[in-house]
Amino acid sequence: MAMSPAEEHPQKAFGWAARDTTGVLSPFNFSRRSTGPKDVGIKILYCGVCHSDLHFLKNEWGFSVYPLVPGHEIVGVVTQVGSSVRKFRVGDTVAVGCMVGGCDECDDCINKRESYCRKSILTYNDLYHDGTRTYGGYSDETVVEEHYVLGFPDGLPMAAGAPLLCAGITVYSPMKYFGLSQPGTHLGVVGLGGLGHLAVKFAKAFGVKVTVISTSPGKRKEAVEELGADAFIVSRDEEQMKAAMATMDGIIDTVSARHSLLPLLDLLKYHGKLIMVGAPPEPLDLPIFPLLVGRKLVAGSATGGIEETQEMLYFASKHNITADVEVIPMKYINVAMERLAKGDVKYRFVIDIANTLPA
Repeated sequence: MAMSPAEEHPQKAFGWAARDTTGVLSPFNFSRRSTGPKDVGIKILYCGVCHSDLHFLKNEWGFSVYPLVPGHEIVGVVTQVGSSVRKFRVGDTVAVGCMVGGCDECDDCINKRESYCRKSILTYNDLYHDGTRTYGGYSDETVVEEHYVLGFPDGLPMAAGAPLLCAGITVYSPMKYFGLSQPGTHLGVVGLGGLGHLAVKFAKAFGVKVTVISTSPGKRKEAVEELGADAFIVSRDEEQMKAAMATMDGIIDTVSARHSLLPLLDLLKYHGKLIMVGAPPEPLDLPIFPLLVGRKLVAGSATGGIEETQEMLYFASKHNITADVEVIPMKYINVAMERLAKGDVKYRFVIDIANTLPA
């Protein structure tokens, strides 16, 4: 007979979990493993609310397992270290992103691309090496293998820095990998939400020319005046889209809803790259002819590896890049999810775990 989540491990833990596809979260008692020789025990202080959390809560991608504790944008403080841990000490501020394990043997792990390991273990809604479920950061504490723990820079605000652990690295990594971080490059950013606003901030710090592409004319002021984008295009305005044809070296598409790709391909120069980082639950239509005649590339990108994520955090600290956040108490999370589904957040919710999650 399977043990209950509260009995699987010796270390008691508390969080909020969804029990079914309604996605409604409520208090949940479970357990964490004891801190092993290579592990770091962490008291969670803040956890960002990612759009992926909403997809998982409602099983929109088809592989959610309940009860489900979301959260993979974690910032906290070290409370315990195993005997073999060398990088961290009790009291250090640390972070955990989208993964907490992998095979550590494949080409991707060896080449520091752990997020592409076929046996990568997600921070939540996955099975750990011992066969038990992983539970995320909407909880009071966690235990993570040292290799998958990140140092959190001293000068980076914890609440506003938490979304960097997913949203930040999700846009930083493809800019670096696909050569879109070179000064003078012209980059389009589709969507001005949690991912999009950070894409603008990182791109401008790289010295890139940025054009925001949005369906919402009302976002022009915040894109240009507040975030520093060089230009703004309303994607439903045919004249604006026509004027921008063949002007961009690359586009980062952050939209998680169904939308047309052909107008975006038309904005690319020959040899341009359209990089998908949003995850629509339904397939998108991909016209092939524009790819052939312009040697254009459509690619996807997930998060980055551990070393690259650490690099991103230091870069963000150096250039004062943080997410624009609304800090919320744990009890507000179901309202926050309803607002997130409507796009009613500017631009990221972050849960104040330490002060609002009573045991």
